[in-house]
Amino acid sequence: NNNNNNNNNNNNNKNSNENDRMLLRPEDSIQHQNNIGSNIMMALDDVVSSTANDPTRYEIATYRTLRWLDRCIAAHARPRTQNLFAIVQGGLDTSPRGLRNKCLAGFRARDARIPGYAIGGLAGGESKDEFWRVVDLCCRALPDDKPRYLMGVGYPLDLVVCTALGVDMYDCVYPTRTARFGVALVDPAVDDRGSMDNGGAGGAGGGTNKKGEGESTLRLKHRVYGNDSNVICSTCVCQACSNGIGRDCLHSMLKNGNPVAAALITHHNITYMLTLVSNMRNAILEDRFGDFARRFVLERFGCVQDVPTWVKDALEAAGISLLS
Repeated sequence: NNNNNNNNNNNNNKNSNENDRMLLRPEDSIQHQNNIGSNIMMALDDVVSSTANDPTRYEIATYRTLRWLDRCIAAHARPRTQNLFAIVQGGLDTSPRGLRNKCLAGFRARDARIPGYAIGGLAGGESKDEFWRVVDLCCRALPDDKPRYLMGVGYPLDLVVCTALGVDMYDCVYPTRTARFGVALVDPAVDDRGSMDNGGAGGAGGGTNKKGEGESTLRLKHRVYGNDSNVICSTCVCQACSNGIGRDCLHSMLKNGNPVAAALITHHNITYMLTLVSNMRNAILEDRFGDFARRFVLERFGCVQDVPTWVKDALEAAGISLLS
């Protein structure tokens, strides 16, 4: 986390183990990532909460991010083997002369030295309408021949919508964190016992549609699964489903605090997400992503009238109509 001062030279972070601060410069960040040898490296940026009400702080962070990018590029020791991504900042300002566009303009001037781009500063509590408009602006401005990575976004619906807008890559703790609470990701209607909620106000055993996310989940701690011998999903190839470990078994382990349950549900959720992105990739390669996205959304909300406005607006911006 960055200090809110005007220190342009480094990032002052509080040490979580000691009551002091660590000094992290752009050069330090790059050196550590060079030592790790990761295929993709991230430039050190200055992140401000998307819900902050401080235009001056956003402006400072945007220009600091550009200056730090130059220092990261200069410090990068292995540009031929490690890809240094720049991170777009600028808050929620999508106006023509706004901070997002200023940051994007700065990146375009450096494009020859940037192999890929990340969209940062989102998924921090902003409205979904603000969220998709920033993603759309960035995708339209960034080059088509370089990967676009949306940071910290992992709800399945968000992935489908943002892929339609032009995003290529994602990362998020959602699939693994929600697994530790005993929640399994599934497609709508996967539970033939009617105990799954696909985002509405239905079955007691299912998930809820928080903020219109339209996510289908099984809350396996719920008592309804205590006598349910079905696997989470019969077509899933995860360790739990492929080995016949039923929901009742997972329920019992969760209730008794057995960590194996969290591990198995984590593997299931990761398998679910990998299947989703594989299906999206295949739909893109076969030039049928519009049909894929339309079916995905309607399966979760039932009819066009129930689809959140932000989803319809974002897909329309991507050239996908739910009425087709």
